[in-house]
Amino acid sequence: MSPRRALFTATHLQTATYLLAVCPFSIAFLVFLNSSISFVVTDLIGLSDGEGDAVGTLGFADELLALMACPAWGVLSDRIGVRYVCTAGYVIIALALALFVQCKNVYPQLLLARLLFSVGGAAVSTMVTAVLPSITATGKGPNATENRTSMSSELTITPGRFVRRTAHRGETSVTVVRGSSSRLAGFVGMCAGCGALVALAVFLPLPARFEKSGLSPSEAIRRSYYTVSAIALVISVICFVGLRNLHGEEGKGLRSLKGAFKSLSSSSAEELPAHPAVRTSPLPYWRQFSSAFLLGFKHPSIGLGYMGGFVARASSVGISLFIPLFVNNYYKESGLCHEGDGALHGTDIGSIKKSCPKAYILAAILTGVSQLVALICAPGFGFLSEKARQHNLPLLFAALAGMVGYTIFPLSPSPRFSGPEGNLGVFAAMALIGMSQIGAIVCSLAVLSNGVLEIDTTSFSEEPQSTKPDQINAVENGHTGTDRVPNEEEPLLAKPTTVKLDDLRHLKGSIAGMYSFYGGAGILLLTKLGGLLFDILSTGAPFYILASFNGILMIAYCFWLSEPSAYVEGQ
Repeated sequence: MSPRRALFTATHLQTATYLLAVCPFSIAFLVFLNSSISFVVTDLIGLSDGEGDAVGTLGFADELLALMACPAWGVLSDRIGVRYVCTAGYVIIALALALFVQCKNVYPQLLLARLLFSVGGAAVSTMVTAVLPSITATGKGPNATENRTSMSSELTITPGRFVRRTAHRGETSVTVVRGSSSRLAGFVGMCAGCGALVALAVFLPLPARFEKSGLSPSEAIRRSYYTVSAIALVISVICFVGLRNLHGEEGKGLRSLKGAFKSLSSSSAEELPAHPAVRTSPLPYWRQFSSAFLLGFKHPSIGLGYMGGFVARASSVGISLFIPLFVNNYYKESGLCHEGDGALHGTDIGSIKKSCPKAYILAAILTGVSQLVALICAPGFGFLSEKARQHNLPLLFAALAGMVGYTIFPLSPSPRFSGPEGNLGVFAAMALIGMSQIGAIVCSLAVLSNGVLEIDTTSFSEEPQSTKPDQINAVENGHTGTDRVPNEEEPLLAKPTTVKLDDLRHLKGSIAGMYSFYGGAGILLLTKLGGLLFDILSTGAPFYILASFNGILMIAYCFWLSEPSAYVEGQ
């Protein structure tokens, strides 16, 4: 099989598990909880006042804990493997959902249940990023044995032919890595969007369906949470079975929590090692965390991926939280809320729906347009990221779209698309915002995965000392770069040089955790700063902040473009 055709090292079962279980349900359970928790607070616990404050506090505590849990899960996955972390995450989610409907008060019971859910959610969201490098090709999957055999046999051919084939194989390996990572990242974004649709179309209607069967509202909510909890358990089993024997997870397991990896037997001097940068023992936990953090400053691709995750997660909150608030505030200030008192009760969509139904309908339309555009564009961003992998222009387009979309939306005369002040231009702003969100998600995942695999491929396919381009002709003509002609007793090939570049795959979980850490930081910064400025300065402040975030992403992109291959050795 040609290396260029081998897009994935994973099996069909592993790829299907990742795309159809890990990716969509990491979002689906979170959307279900965020959309239904207000009903738990009011119908089960019976809280009549301060519902919005309670929901907001629970959400803030969730994100604050996730900020610390994501790097911890990432570091742990580098020891025990992504399979165990992903399975544990969905088990914890199932347990938390079952405990939610057993709570009798908000503090501390519901808060503790929400924190437990945050721990599980942090695990599965981090694994979405951590599994990606194991799914995509690294030049060592099905063709690994063939490559090693061929290179061993080519020790008997002329140096010139060996040089050309080795160099060609190295270039092909890099192409496969980047191409497959970018393409798969597009499907990851699409499947994550489908997870939100699963929550909206399947999970959220469950209480109404149970009520129609004769259950009381409180019992219908309990039954719904138990059902979704059972689904989470099923997904955990699927992950445990489907993610077995992932490429790059060899030697990892629960035993690695207490000690180091088993030492690998060293190859003989006559054999070419399968990989020159294999570690025989893991880094200490604190070194894994610090290394993943410092890589963001020392490796431009990793840093660009981190910044893309920061912008992507902040954009998701900006769409789901601040667009409804902006619309509701416009209706309230304009006196257009004819149903209810029009007051702004709380910060969640459920409160807006009660206070001003027309604002809720418009907000649902606008956010729906944005998410629909994002869902449609996800595979396109993946495909374009593959085609433009050298300069990653789709990421630049996503940042530009975000700067424009988040700027023109609050400056529009009205968020309505009909009526006296309505204009269809608001849909253009929503389309740009949706493209910015999904572009940041897909391209940051692709850049991050490529950054992890890029060093791995470089170290694997490093050329021998005598394979420099300016020496190829000399080798083929029987010269070695000096005036001396080699005799027949000398080896045809010089000993390969030792490469001091580490294989970043041993840190892929830590890097994924740091990616989620940056995303959580973006959410906390936007929600607290954006919410504060929304009240005291301008209702458009959160959107201007998001526009500035995309501007920072453009700066990071320019730095990445100027030093695309920079890497500090010895990490």
